[in-house]
Amino acid sequence: MSELAYERIKNNLETLGMRNTLTIIDNYLEQAIHEKRNIVDILDHIFTEEAKSKKSRAVENQIKMSGFPYKKTLDMFDFDFQPSINREQIMELATMRFVENKENVVFLGTPGVGKTHLAVALGMIAAEHRYSTYYINCHNLITQLNKAHYENRLQERLKNFAKYKVLIIDEIGYLPMDIQGANLFFQLIAKRYERNTTIFTSNKAFSAWNEVFSDITIASAILDRILHHCQVVSIKGESYRLKERKEMMTGSTTMVNTLFKTKE
Repeated sequence: MSELAYERIKNNLETLGMRNTLTIIDNYLEQAIHEKRNIVDILDHIFTEEAKSKKSRAVENQIKMSGFPYKKTLDMFDFDFQPSINREQIMELATMRFVENKENVVFLGTPGVGKTHLAVALGMIAAEHRYSTYYINCHNLITQLNKAHYENRLQERLKNFAKYKVLIIDEIGYLPMDIQGANLFFQLIAKRYERNTTIFTSNKAFSAWNEVFSDITIASAILDRILHHCQVVSIKGESYRLKERKEMMTGSTTMVNTLFKTKE
């Protein structure tokens, strides 16, 4: 291969945006020539690795745009600490069939039991499957919808939130919502109803959602649409954060006792 042709190949790779191939081509071609590989095998390897790299970058970009507060996976979740959770149900959700079926998922439980972790973990899998995914805290959602309402661009904002294949609305019930906020929330749920999947987390039982939304009629209308096609995961257990705090306190006590024993 002439030096001129080789430089032209590299320039064309850069023009085509084949960054992975541009990175590996020097060492790979040297190895391929040494092992006397045929041109078909060489092209197969190069294009396979380029496709893998492009897919990996696309997934990373999707995860970045999804607005997750942190990266959590199902492998990081301690199911042994929360035995009330049906692990098989969570693994079934991880197949993403519920997204294809346009089902909703609601995680219910007291603060710290892992609701957001599970919601984000499913969101990460959805993003890896190239589903448009977005995470938002319920209070921030209502703030944005209220702002759009006063700026006369509510429909535009609703349309934006309605478009996601998977929308995660976290922490329903942690902060009070007035009638206008409840109405705006209902409008979004109505737009997504039977069109796309929404994952919710809440520290309130469904029986208390009339208090969350300040009106029993609105709450009933919201629940009716959410629960029509829905899987509910109720988590009854201790808080992970309290567990970690207890472990930290125990560790500190042990350290102090050890120091005192050493001085003695």
